[in-house]
Amino acid sequence: MAQPTREIHLAARPEGEPKPSDFRLVETELPGPGPGELLVRSTWMSVDPYMRGRMNDARSYVEPFRLDAPLEGGAIGEVLASGDERFSPGDVVRHFAGWREHAIVDAGSAEPVETLGAPQRYALGALGMPGLTAYTGLHLAELREGDVVFVSGAAGAVGSMAAQLAKLRGHTVIGSAGSPAKVALLRDELGLDAAFDYHGGRVADLLAAAAPDGIDVYFDNVGGEHLEAAIGAMRLRGRISMCGSIAGYNTPQPGPRNIGLSVGKRLTLRGFIVGDHADLQLPFVREVAPRINDGTIVVRETVVEGLEQAPQALIDMLRGANTGKMLVKLA
Repeated sequence: MAQPTREIHLAARPEGEPKPSDFRLVETELPGPGPGELLVRSTWMSVDPYMRGRMNDARSYVEPFRLDAPLEGGAIGEVLASGDERFSPGDVVRHFAGWREHAIVDAGSAEPVETLGAPQRYALGALGMPGLTAYTGLHLAELREGDVVFVSGAAGAVGSMAAQLAKLRGHTVIGSAGSPAKVALLRDELGLDAAFDYHGGRVADLLAAAAPDGIDVYFDNVGGEHLEAAIGAMRLRGRISMCGSIAGYNTPQPGPRNIGLSVGKRLTLRGFIVGDHADLQLPFVREVAPRINDGTIVVRETVVEGLEQAPQALIDMLRGANTGKMLVKLA
């Protein structure tokens, strides 16, 4: 029997900041699943910064979204019908066919959701791709005893996990965020040693005040002025884990003007894609899930309800309106 459903399609490629008119809500019907397929009713959908890059007609590390077709992204949902013996109706799975209420999913790409007692939606955030990204970035930074760690966008999904993990491992941690309320969250709830609102002045000056003796590790979620400030504050043989550059996603920005300092300071600047580090998934969950369950790690989320709200959720996230993980509740 056909399954009525709704999808968000990409109607136009944005120029600068995405607009609601760049998206289209479409009603359609799906057939039953064929062999090796699942019909999934999605309950939660992820909204992530990298999605902005896929809206451009340019190849990066993933294919661009297609016009007049559903956007894609992480989601979790309930299997309604299965054409694969590994899954049964009622199973909860994580898949990559977000931006729609129902999806036909290749069973080989669906993953059973296991959060070790934490809420299932955390499989899209704290125990999903954003959390693993934070864990991976710190792993690649090769943290050493006594390191001072700076995390930009530290109130976001990735940044908040990176900052808390670094703090739990005994490091001095400094974070930046985009509002006084987020700065208070970083200091009072997440336990960072220092935090500043990057709207309050030059980032280089704010970072110098927070870390007068410099920093050893920078976890970069923002790029732009933040990256330039971090290079300037780096001590000898500092390490930078380059996760993202959200400051330039809508309007590309030039690279840091002081990149030459990386030579004399012997810096390591390392970009990474979390999908290359699936081997870290199990140790990540084993370390982080118990600390979420006992409240040692604080999880914050921004939740909007209804598929029709997903485009605005993405627009708002790119403006920095979210605290923690941005999610869309579908059912």
